[in-house]
Amino acid sequence: MNYSKNHKTLAIGVALLILPLVLQQFGNAWVRIADMALLYVLLAIGLNIVVGYAGLLDLGYVAFFAVGAYMYGLLASPHLFETFPAIAAMFPAGLHMPLWVIVPLAAALAGLFGMLLGAPTLKLRGDYLAIVTLGFGEIIRVFLNNLDQPVNITNGPKGLNQIDPIHFFGINLGKKLDVFGFEIASVSLYYYLFLSLVLVTVLISHRLEVSRIGRAWMAIREDEIAAKAMGLNTRNLKLMAFGMGATFGGISGAMFAGFQGFISPESFSLMESVMIVAMVVLGGLGHLPGVVLGAVLLSALPEILRYVAGPLQSMTDGRIDAAILRQLLIALAMIVIMLMRPRGLWPSHEHGKSLQAKEGA
Repeated sequence: MNYSKNHKTLAIGVALLILPLVLQQFGNAWVRIADMALLYVLLAIGLNIVVGYAGLLDLGYVAFFAVGAYMYGLLASPHLFETFPAIAAMFPAGLHMPLWVIVPLAAALAGLFGMLLGAPTLKLRGDYLAIVTLGFGEIIRVFLNNLDQPVNITNGPKGLNQIDPIHFFGINLGKKLDVFGFEIASVSLYYYLFLSLVLVTVLISHRLEVSRIGRAWMAIREDEIAAKAMGLNTRNLKLMAFGMGATFGGISGAMFAGFQGFISPESFSLMESVMIVAMVVLGGLGHLPGVVLGAVLLSALPEILRYVAGPLQSMTDGRIDAAILRQLLIALAMIVIMLMRPRGLWPSHEHGKSLQAKEGA
């Protein structure tokens, strides 16, 4: 049994390693889709800690994505140095941050914002918590959109451009790499970085799930009053859930800024938060493999459907807009999934057993 399992793990590992090299042959656009899918996996795993483990409905999770992105964007673009000459004088050669500084800094800043969001919402549950977190996400977006006056910090709706690509051990991920005569495109290099971060994040999340903290979060999710009666410090545990979940969002945001080279407030709308929540719910609340599957499907599906919506638009002589048709196809796919798999595409086995026990009773 273990022999077969090891073979499956090895086969999946090899497939993930060669995937960008295969997709690269069909064009870099396909590798970019895989890159963005991995970033959404990072976001979904972070939100799963808050929603799946602790049972706290967070509709403003995209705010932590934005915090990480703007942190890296401000530190790795000329904008901050042009706005504040004093900072430019301190760093005449520019501030080019290595990866091992970016990741902890983005995680720490987003984690701080996560706890700031969690602190005033400790006594809220359900719909009330969802409304407050939704408002928090919108406040962050509005701030980013308007902090260009009186001091131009975020450059407002015009966004930040000329952001440095990520550097890793002297390798510039913004340029192609030649290895023994074989060319690896920039998007493929980013793929390997994002895949490494996803694997580390999955490991951390899994260890949290089976730890005492993870069990405490699940106790709060099932019945907060009972958990409190058993002596659990629900206040600190909730703050920890918000902070831990936000760290992964901040890391993903920093990677997104380095990968895109440009960010603006439009990338961090409410719709993004809704999509991340949908990834967690459709994949399977609280179940890591399901969350990863949901994130991959819902992030890659819209891009793949671009190639389907175009021909369908041509068949109707252009009467239906391709973008609207693509959204319609995504919505139909989500409805079908929820009707056929109400507990998600890959739900947790524990939830399934408890549900079967109740049905049997």
